[in-house]
Amino acid sequence: MTLQRSGQRVSLSWLCLVLLIPTLADAQYETYSFKSFPEADIVSLDAVYGGALEQYTAHNWGPTIRALEHSLRLHRLLRESEALCSRTCGAAGREEERGDPGGLLRVMEHFILRASCLKKCKAQLPVFSVAPPRRDTLDAFENRVPYRYLQYAYYQSNNLEKAVSTAHTFLQKNPEDPYLTKNMNYYKSLLDVEAYLIDHEERPYEVRIHRPRNAFFVSISSVFLKGVKLYNNDDFSGSARNMELAIAEFFKMYNLCLAGCEGSYEIIEFKDFYPTLADVYMEVLRCKVRCEDNLTPSVGGFFVEKFVATMYHYLQFAYYKLNDVRSAAPCAASYMLFDPQDPVMQQNVAYYRFYREQWGLEEHHFLPQPEALKYYNQTTKQKEMLQFALNYLQTDDEDVVSPEEVRTGAPQEPPDAEFEGIGDYEESFVADWWQEPKTKWDTGEDSE
Repeated sequence: MTLQRSGQRVSLSWLCLVLLIPTLADAQYETYSFKSFPEADIVSLDAVYGGALEQYTAHNWGPTIRALEHSLRLHRLLRESEALCSRTCGAAGREEERGDPGGLLRVMEHFILRASCLKKCKAQLPVFSVAPPRRDTLDAFENRVPYRYLQYAYYQSNNLEKAVSTAHTFLQKNPEDPYLTKNMNYYKSLLDVEAYLIDHEERPYEVRIHRPRNAFFVSISSVFLKGVKLYNNDDFSGSARNMELAIAEFFKMYNLCLAGCEGSYEIIEFKDFYPTLADVYMEVLRCKVRCEDNLTPSVGGFFVEKFVATMYHYLQFAYYKLNDVRSAAPCAASYMLFDPQDPVMQQNVAYYRFYREQWGLEEHHFLPQPEALKYYNQTTKQKEMLQFALNYLQTDDEDVVSPEEVRTGAPQEPPDAEFEGIGDYEESFVADWWQEPKTKWDTGEDSE
């Protein structure tokens, strides 16, 4: 019996190119500070963004850039403020049991206590003193539409470096957009773009080495890619270490995304109490279901399918190669949550069970990791509830939309369909980062 590895290997040459990209300033975020955001800059996001589009229409590129960067900072401040209050008030009403006056009363008590906490929290944050943005404005920022305008304004201002970075940021969310792909190909014909391929919306996190002074900032995708590179180089210890970091940070960012979904919602229809609650909660669910896709990295123009499962797959095989089967087995069980029918992983789990006595494995080693199980249960339940709401709360004249359609959304027509004077380019800028392995799978040695 042998342990097998399914899937495909990442192109090592392409990964080396990605990992050599230097860390540059965060462009529109280089002056951003949550704690010391200028009070004079806290204005309506709708007004700033609308003004930016007016300047764009008038071809006033300098004012367009300043207004769009201002709007991006405002949106980030709003998002982080919502997440802060949600985290602060997450336990409101749960500190102690207050008897059992009835299930509904207990639920409503929790709502009221949490609402009170959120009201106090938001009263202390200046960003909530202005009118909240419209839903279509928030949707535009979620889909990174401002970056599409911004990259063209930078191009017209002859700032090609920032045009490249903002176009790349948009393409990370919309890799199949034909217009921005064409623009990126054009930029590639003008300069070496690798140093400017920065995703401005990817939140970096801090890694501390030994002492607090020894710290640096990295991103989830960069740590994941480093783990893949080390894996392909047979550095399984380094690969496992980086995959553990990437998984932990992904779950942290996922929880922040969930918290940010519990912000302000516009009620535009007069309804009874329960339908109103259901409508608002359905919008919250739409947002939370999208969190999974919003955090899935795009590598070489392709989203990493089943990102969490992929990280556990690399992790379980790296631990196996390190002869740490007690760590490998829970990772395999975690992977099986997301793809229970994978025949190769089924065989790997059977392999671990066959040699369980030799490795000293007990039944709890075949259980998924707690954080993986929590994430799986959350995402599964959210999709089920959203599908239920879409099936049973839609009015007769509304089309039923699946959670998958909610997650992907419809593409929007860009304002700059083509660059004037730019010809067609055959050279593709989209790299195929997955390539077929030389053999069907890697085979481990039988245990003696």
